[in-house]
Order: sequence, then C-alpha cells, then structure tokens
Amino acid sequence: MRYPASEKLEIIRLVERSHLPAKRTLEMLGIPKTTFYRWYDRYQAFGESGLADRQPHPGRVWNRIPDEVRQAVVDLALDEPELSPRELAVRFTDTKRHFVSEASVYRILKAQDLITSPAFIVVRAADEFHDKTTRPNQLWQTDFTYLKVVVWGWYYLSTVPGDFSRYVVAWKLCTTMRAEDVIETLDLALEASGCDCPTVLHRPRLLSDNGSSYIAGDLATWLTGNGMEHVRGAPNHPQTQGKIERWHQTCAA
Repeated sequence: MRYPASEKLEIIRLVERSHLPAKRTLEMLGIPKTTFYRWYDRYQAFGESGLADRQPHPGRVWNRIPDEVRQAVVDLALDEPELSPRELAVRFTDTKRHFVSEASVYRILKAQDLITSPAFIVVRAADEFHDKTTRPNQLWQTDFTYLKVVVWGWYYLSTVPGDFSRYVVAWKLCTTMRAEDVIETLDLALEASGCDCPTVLHRPRLLSDNGSSYIAGDLATWLTGNGMEHVRGAPNHPQTQGKIERWHQTCAA
C-alpha cells in the first residue's frame, strides 16, 4: 500500500509522540519497521518533500547485450555477409563462446541497416493450396534444423519430405547450412526416389523458405539444370513451411 507524503508525516509524528516503544507503535499501526525507518531517514535528510513517492526509473537492464558484444556481432556480419541472422547467431555462439539469440542478431543488424530487402517478391500464402498434391514426388519440401551434439558441437539436419506422402525422401547431417548442402541433399532425394532417370517427365517442385542457402544462385542453377521448379512459402504457415517445421520439432523431442 502506498501512502501519500502527508500520511507518512502523520505516522512519523505519532511514533515520535507515542509513550510506547517505536516497535510496539508500528505494530499497532501495521507499518513494517524497515519501511518506517526508510521514511524517517528521508524525512531527516530532506524534510517533508523527501516523503513524496519518487518516480521509478530503470537501472541497468539485466539482460541487455553489452556494447562490445553488439559490435562483435556487427563485425562478424561484415566479415561473413553471406550468413543469415540465424547462421550468424550460431556462428557467434560457436566462435565467441557468448550466446546471442537469432532475434537479437536481427535487431542489431537492423539497427545498423545491415538487413537488406530480398531481390524477389514473396507471395503471401493462402490458407490452403488451390492445387493440392495428388501423387508422390509431385512436391518436395526442404529445410534445415540445428542440433547440439554434446562434445561434438552444432550440426544441421537437412531433410526433403514429400508433401503428398509426408515420407522423408532423403536427409543429410551437415556441418554448415550452405547451398552446397542443399544440393547434396536433393541429389540424394533424386537418387532415392528414382526421379533422376531420364524417362521421368515431371520432376518434383521444391518448396522452401527464404533462407540464404535457398535463394543462392548455385541452387537456382542446379534446379534449372535438373528441370525442377522452386516455390517459396511463409515460415510457420500450416500449408507450407509449417509441415516440415512441425516434423523437425519431433526430432528434438
């Protein structure tokens, strides 16, 4: 309970004039001793004005990232501009032994104007696909998830599940999340599914998010050479990336 300055002053005068000990008087008034003596010290130092409630002001935020760590994140981003904020967060944790979340990395880079707009237009996904898959190997999804292996370090699981069957056509455990890792996983998927045969007329379409490894020129060249179309979906969307992201959550469970 907050007391106005006038009531605090009245309580101080009651205690001063009371014939009972201060402890007993405060018990009868229901005022803790520590609270009363804090008031009394301020009253003696500043008079009645010292009894007014002071405006709260935040001190040092306990979880604020230090300036030197922020600068180290910026320096790493400038040294390796091809890495996404998620990859930078993981690389920074591995190399600097200081954890910084992906969201924090994004905010730091955004403040430094180091987040560039994509060179393509992202089409907003509808609630459902208008043309749903009707057979296996018609649409493949792909994405990375990262796993911390005790003693060994961070590894990245690249998977290619089929949209129609939800069967994982191919997977690869990688030490990086580059376009080369995506291409190698897709090579495994083509071989496992038999879609690498020359007699296959319609290759699977590939669905991914807008991660740096999926918008890389090397992957675009590989997809064109293998006759595969590439579509991109929204993160966490239930009809696009949400499917593979939910499956990745079971890997960490």
